[in-house]
Amino acid sequence: MNDATPTTPHAPVLVLGARGTTGRRVAARLREAHHPVRAASRVSEVPFDWHDDTTWEPALTGVERVYLMLPHELPLAPEFVSRALAAGVRRLVLLSSRAIEEMGDERLMAAERLVRDSGADWTVVRADWFNQNFDEGIFREAVRDGSLALPLGECRQTFVDADDIAAVAAVALTEDGHTGRTYEVTGPEALTFADALATIGRAADLSVAFHGDPDSYRAAGRAEGRPDKDVEREIDAFAALAAQGDARPTDTVLRLTGHPPKRFATYAKEAATRDAWSDGE
Repeated sequence: MNDATPTTPHAPVLVLGARGTTGRRVAARLREAHHPVRAASRVSEVPFDWHDDTTWEPALTGVERVYLMLPHELPLAPEFVSRALAAGVRRLVLLSSRAIEEMGDERLMAAERLVRDSGADWTVVRADWFNQNFDEGIFREAVRDGSLALPLGECRQTFVDADDIAAVAAVALTEDGHTGRTYEVTGPEALTFADALATIGRAADLSVAFHGDPDSYRAAGRAEGRPDKDVEREIDAFAALAAQGDARPTDTVLRLTGHPPKRFATYAKEAATRDAWSDGE
């Protein structure tokens, strides 16, 4: 399958969220392959703020390809998509998430619809749980505190490394044959959260308990001062995800990049080697 609209090789690739978990890795991959990159974020070489539309046009000018990553909880603004196309953008690669229909993630479903209906060449990258959630993101403090509550019980997930997500996105941004595709990006194995935490524990000499029941998640939400309605909505979404059964690994990373995805144990060892869970981090 050939992409409908050729892009200009010397035009920079706009990478949004360029200081984030995937964005900085996408930018690095592109630079390693000698593609010009325009790295954009609120504090970056190119200022970009979703809440300040005066920053959009300078970031988009002269760009034909965009890595589109939305900050947590923020919807994709239709105005951004229309301005991007008006500025000459021809290819959009959107980072999305696995099982958004099952979990009722209206924000990402709407973003996918906007990208698909935009008229640009588009690719959607649906990633499973990031490995880096445990050392860079939402689970880091729980790992350090020795206890994580998430109402998924023994349901297995296909944790995927952010380096592999970035590799897939870089291919979709720079190579032909990916227009109109939605890629499910996973790691090479399906693990329970308890398995993942035990693997981290062995690598980093930590003891981290996993509580996979709704009551533990409610208690953690109360301790954080979160609204009950938000916690209950999340419990319902996780229940819908668990009802789908164990996730199954895909061959997307190997098929698109030529290398197998990183195993979770490898990620854990690498993170432990750089003291990712130490007090100094």
